[in-house]
Amino acid sequence: MARPFQPFEPHGRGGPRIGEIPLRMLVPNLVTVLAICAGLSGIRLAFEARFETAVVMVLIAAFLDGIDGRLARMLKASSKFGAQMDSLADIVNFGVAPAFVLYLFLLKMAAPFGWIAVLVFTIAAGLRLARFNVLDEDLSRPAWQGEYFVGVPAPAGAVLVMLPIYLGFLGIERGREFAFIGSAFAFLVAFLLVSRLPVYSGKKIRIGRDKAVPLIFAVVLFVLLLVNYTWQTISVAALGYLVFLPLSARAYSRRARLEEAAQATATGEGAQ
Repeated sequence: MARPFQPFEPHGRGGPRIGEIPLRMLVPNLVTVLAICAGLSGIRLAFEARFETAVVMVLIAAFLDGIDGRLARMLKASSKFGAQMDSLADIVNFGVAPAFVLYLFLLKMAAPFGWIAVLVFTIAAGLRLARFNVLDEDLSRPAWQGEYFVGVPAPAGAVLVMLPIYLGFLGIERGREFAFIGSAFAFLVAFLLVSRLPVYSGKKIRIGRDKAVPLIFAVVLFVLLLVNYTWQTISVAALGYLVFLPLSARAYSRRARLEEAAQATATGEGAQ
């Protein structure tokens, strides 16, 4: 008699067959499923007009979806199954969930323009995620370019696009005019997602020992502010990220010029 569920193949087809798998292999996939549940729950809460809890659920979904891959690498539990699950979760948590919550909170007042903004943002998030998967497999890129994202990453886009909601929680009156501004902002974030804007990833940042204690203090301070002044802190962080984007592009251009100059010097010395 056939089993109702096929055996879980942690290494994908062609990998070694094993009768039992370590529990750590399932932990990243469990985190991914919890992220999907959080994102979809955020949409449901938005339909019930419980917007603050809905936004918190979407932010939790984005956080969980952002760490599952790192958790898999840390536990040495990466798998093809997990990669596919993660891709499906990304479009829900970084595209569909924040867009729907924003629409139900504000953009429906600007219909149909608001609904078009929702569709454009969601499609842009999907395109951004697809491009990330393609670039991640591109081994021909110079190593230093791996320090930059191409376009705003999808998790940051999900947090950014809900900025009108945070401002609404802080007292800005929801009205048709604000809804049109929120729709235009959603278009802007969608453009940033699919743009070629270089965004520093910070993956290879190394902290000196003398800076470890101040960094820990700064993180603790940020968390305390986040707990006590949630929407003010998130709003300031989102605006600060927008200011950071042109600075990142300028740093990329400067680095590109230095790399080109170094390559030209090396080519000239090789010719001699």
